[in-house]
Formats: sequence, C-alpha cells, structure tokens
Amino acid sequence: MPNTIKYQRLIFLLAVCVFFTQIAFSQGTEVITHESMWLMKRVGAPVPSPDGKWVVFSMGEPAYDEKDQISDLWIVPADGSAKPRRLTSSKAGESGAAWSPDGKKIAFAARRDGDEASQIYVLNVEEGGEAIRVTNISTGARNPQWRPDGGAILFASSVYPNTMNDEDNKKVAAERKNRKYRARVYDTFPVRNWDKWIDEMQTHLFVQELKEGAKAKDLLAGTKLVAEKGFGGAIGSGNDEMSAVWSPDAESVVFAATTDRTNGAFAETTMQLYQVFTKGGEPRQITKANGGYGRPTFSPDGQTLYATFNPNTEKVFNLTRLVSVDAFSGNHKVLTANFDNSVNSFAITPDSKTIYLTSEDAGLEKIYSMSASGGEVKQAVEQTKGCYTGLAIPSKAPATTIFTSWDSSINPPEIFRINPSDKTQTPLTEFNKEALAKWDVASPEHFWFTSKGGNKIHNMIVKPPKFDAAKKYPLIVLMHGGPHTMWRDNWGVRWNYHLIASPGYVVVLTNYVGSTGFGEKFAQGIQGDPLKTPGDEINQAADEAIKKYSFIDSSRQCAAGASYGGHLANWMQASTTRYKCLVSHAGLVSLESQWGTSDSIYGREKNLGGPHWEGAKIWKEQSPSSYAKNFKTPVLVTVGEQDFRVPLNNSLEYWAILQRQKVPSRLIVFPEENHWILKGENSRFFYSELHGWFKKWL
Repeated sequence: MPNTIKYQRLIFLLAVCVFFTQIAFSQGTEVITHESMWLMKRVGAPVPSPDGKWVVFSMGEPAYDEKDQISDLWIVPADGSAKPRRLTSSKAGESGAAWSPDGKKIAFAARRDGDEASQIYVLNVEEGGEAIRVTNISTGARNPQWRPDGGAILFASSVYPNTMNDEDNKKVAAERKNRKYRARVYDTFPVRNWDKWIDEMQTHLFVQELKEGAKAKDLLAGTKLVAEKGFGGAIGSGNDEMSAVWSPDAESVVFAATTDRTNGAFAETTMQLYQVFTKGGEPRQITKANGGYGRPTFSPDGQTLYATFNPNTEKVFNLTRLVSVDAFSGNHKVLTANFDNSVNSFAITPDSKTIYLTSEDAGLEKIYSMSASGGEVKQAVEQTKGCYTGLAIPSKAPATTIFTSWDSSINPPEIFRINPSDKTQTPLTEFNKEALAKWDVASPEHFWFTSKGGNKIHNMIVKPPKFDAAKKYPLIVLMHGGPHTMWRDNWGVRWNYHLIASPGYVVVLTNYVGSTGFGEKFAQGIQGDPLKTPGDEINQAADEAIKKYSFIDSSRQCAAGASYGGHLANWMQASTTRYKCLVSHAGLVSLESQWGTSDSIYGREKNLGGPHWEGAKIWKEQSPSSYAKNFKTPVLVTVGEQDFRVPLNNSLEYWAILQRQKVPSRLIVFPEENHWILKGENSRFFYSELHGWFKKWL
C-alpha cells in the first residue's frame, strides 16, 4: 500500500508539472512590447451559479484610448463543455455580478444610456433578452446582493448626510449645485484618500423589492449610527464599502463599518460588524475587539458567521486572520492562529465543513484548506508557479468545486476550475493563449540567500528574450512598494518584469525584510528601521545574483522602484554609489514632509517611534534628504499629479535638491495619474522613458 500511495503521488506531481508547463511556458520568438502587453484581454474574477453549472465573469478588451475600451459580462459552462460567450454588450461596462438564488438571473451595476448614475440591472439568463433596470436612485447603486428568497436586492449608495429618502438627496444636490462659492471645509483628518478629496457623502445600504412601483428603502437613514461623526465604511482606492451580506433568514443584513474615522490622525481606525433589520430600527453592533473586521460571510448551512480580522496593535504590521464570530456575544474565535501568513480570500464548502483560503508564500499565492472549526492549515493544491487570487465555491452544488483566477508573470489572469477530490485543475478561459504563444519569455527563477543580519531572503530573477548564458547582461534591481507586499510571480501592467527586461536586461526582484508572505515577524522587521536594512538586503541581493549568475555584468547596474520602492530608490541615492542610474516613481525624499501631506499618517508614526517633533532620531537618520550632499547618481523621477498617498511635493523637493546639486536628472509629471500610471498612452510613454534612461546610463 505505501508504494501504491507513492506511485499515485508521483503521477499526480507529474500531472501538475505538465499542467503548469502547458499554461506557463511560451515557445515563441517575439520580444514583448508595450502594445502586446497592454492589449492582453483582462479577465475578472469568477462568479459561479449556486448549482455550480455556470460561471459568469467580466472580460475587458483594453485600448489606448479609453473611449475604445470594452468591458462586458461573459458566461461559460463550469464543466468546460463549451467556449465562453458574451452576455452583455455596452460601452458602460458592468460590475458586481451576482446570481439569483434560483440560478436563473444575474444582477449587476452599470451606467447605461440615460442613466445619470450607475443603477442595478437584472438579466434573465435562462430566458434571454435585455437586462431590466430595477433601481432608479439619483445617488446611484452598486454591489447588488440577492435576498435569499430572490424577492429583493440589497445594494449600496453614497448619499448626503441627514437625508431620509431620494427626494431629500435630490434637493441637497440641487442646493450644492447652485452655490456661488466652491470650498472644501474639514474639521477632522483625513481629508483626502488616494486620488480624491473626501466629501460629505456617506455609504448607506438599501433594499430594492422586485415589485412594480417599489421604491428602494434606506436601511440606515435616520439612525444614530450614521449620525456619528466618524461613521463610514472601509476606505480603499475605490468606493467607501461595507461588505454587506444578507442573514440566512433574510430578515437582516450584516455589514462592516467604523465610527472612529475621525481619529485617523492619532490612532488606527476600527471596523466593527453590525446587524440591521430590514423592517427598520437601530443597527446593533455585533463585535467590539480593537481591530478591523471585513468580508462577513455566513456558512451555507446558516449556522456560522465568518470574517477576516486584523488587530490594532503598536506593531507596524499584523496578520489578517480568519475568525468565526458569535453573532450574539460578538466574541470571535481565531481559526488561523497557527498559520503564519495573512488570509487574502476564503470560501466555504457546501456542507459547511471545510474552508479554502488563499495566502501569499515566497513569491506565490497558494490555496490552502482547513476545518471550518479551525485547526491545521494545509496546502490544498500543488503549485510551482503563479498566483491564485480569489475563491468562489457554489453553495448548492452536489460536490465541492473551487473556481478561482490564476495568473503568472507570463500569463494574464484566466479562470480555473479545481476539483479538490482529485486536485485536477481545468482552465475555463484561455483568451490570451494564442497571443502568449508568440512571446519569447520564461517564468522567473527563484533563489535564496541569508542576509548579513540573518534573514532568509527570497528573490526572483527574470532573463531577457533571446537569452544567451554566454553573454553578459546589465542588471536592473527592482524594489517593490508597500512595504507590506511582496514580489510575486504574477501578471502586471504597471511594473511588468518582462517588458522591463525586454531590451536585454536581467531583472532581480528581492523580498527584503518587511515583505509579506514570510511570516508576521519578518514583515514586522522594519519597525524602527524603514529603509536601511531593506536597502542593505537589496544591495546584498544584487551581489548574490552576480556571484550566482555569470551572465550578469557587475559593472552595469541600475535600481528602480515605485511607492515604497521609490522611497528605497531615493535611499540608494543617499547611501550608495554602486548604481549607474536610478528610477524613482512616487518616492519620498523627506519623511517629515511625506508624513505632513500624505492621506495616511499614523502608520508611519508607529514605524518611526512617534511624531517627528518628539525627537526620534530615525526621522532624520533614514530620511534621504538628510544626505543631500551625497546625491550623485543620475535619476529619473516620475510622479502622478493626483497622487495623495505620496504627494507631488516630495518629488518636487527631490527634484529641487537634484537640480541644486547638479545631479543628472529628469522629472516627469503625469497630470491625470494618481499613485499608479493607469492610462494607456501614459504607460507607453513611461516605459519608453524608462528604457531610454537605462540605455543612456548602461
């Protein structure tokens, strides 16, 4: 019997190897270009029907001109028996697709012809025909969720404070429009987020009965909860959201919200779980722990409420755990206490006995499984390349089937079906297969070393097209943002490894201390040391790569990074002359001015030992501007004018120092971009400037 088991495992591993070889390696001869990268079709997350027979997803067809871009809903049989087909066709695009409980209809949000704001539409998949608009609310509607009986839809909308209905909102909007003055007035922090000024609008939850003439009901209007000054949902780069879900009995809604947003200048905000009954009344606070709850989810049997939880502590980083919540007491049980990485997504099997989750690990994002009551977390699917992102498991399917997105650095995301019983993995979409087959690219090679400080450091190396091991190639050292992220074997357009390498460069990507995917302690390792040790480990990584790979030309090295990676690029400017050139996108040069102008400040304080006026030396010792006299390395500085995370002023201050010190430099400001360069032509120009800068100095 033991030999049989070994043989079966060998066969399985061989099958896995064949699977990833088929989907992850190209045999083409063409060099990747910005056009070939940018025009890859973009597949969204899978949304399976309750019975597991169909999968709906969005698919975008990008273009350099935004008005020519297309994004529609598509559908594919879950068994892969037919090719995907388009469900919708509109210029507006759709979001938030959700299946009705009977699996016959799909609700989604869209702004179609005649809509002043996005509304909820319902498409009858079984009968066909045009989608029908079911909401008509002036403030717009998003994130539809079907009531368990299919008779109503829950959605979110941003409304004016102290309004009770849509007529009130229309009156306030008209008053605001007719004002002769334009001013933003604030009494508390924050005032900005990402690329937008925070306005007075509040996210509320609505229920739209699917009856002719029914008006949407605001579940939160007039409650004491929304009257609190610090009320709101989770602030992200998009809308202010609450992750609302129906209770199994359809009588109430559970959601996540905060009441202490106004404390953002001096404390971490909390996100608590609340329950509001659809018949009316004050929302009831369920949880009370100091931290942030998110993604509330009921088990298919309706017996257990799950959520993610991130505690507020004085540490610069804390793992996101999976918890079960007692809906009556509010107490929670940590289910992943012995799992030393964050939970990124999770899904529950139809029998409510098993939970599958995704989590980062050494450059990959993997799928794990565990008992629904907690305990050991085990890797569920063999994996050597790429990243699984997001999980969905049909709640009424006869057997457990996992639907997920998988991508790698040489494969844009596609939808996969995974059968946990035999661990087979089947692609349901392959929109980019033909185009990818033309490229001369290979998956990154992984290597490790032990830093001088004793840390085990993970790295990836990317080789250029038409690679010849007998030749010598210049080295580009890339530094990731965050800092609490990691370099992953995943697809990207903002910082595409293979496009950067395409002119003939070797690229090294290092997951230095502070990176995620290597345990909580490792991610916390930059507390009180934001730049020096990570910078030392990056330089050592370059040295280790040069020693390990004879095809790297040690005399030709450049370093580049964005966001926190841009901070590190500026630290390299301050601390070393080993690089022939640098590229800094959205990078700080002064810790103090970054703290004073960013949309997020308290986390930086925790890392640096309090506000700068309390005298912690680190504010000066690891601020690149303190070493301006040392600036010598030629540098390309780029920034988005609408970036409120690392505001424009830091790049302008850096530029002033560089010009004052007569350092060869170039400044590029993108007026319409935020923290990221997202517009097609801007991205194409950025990469051309990047390659031009490397060519000039290497």
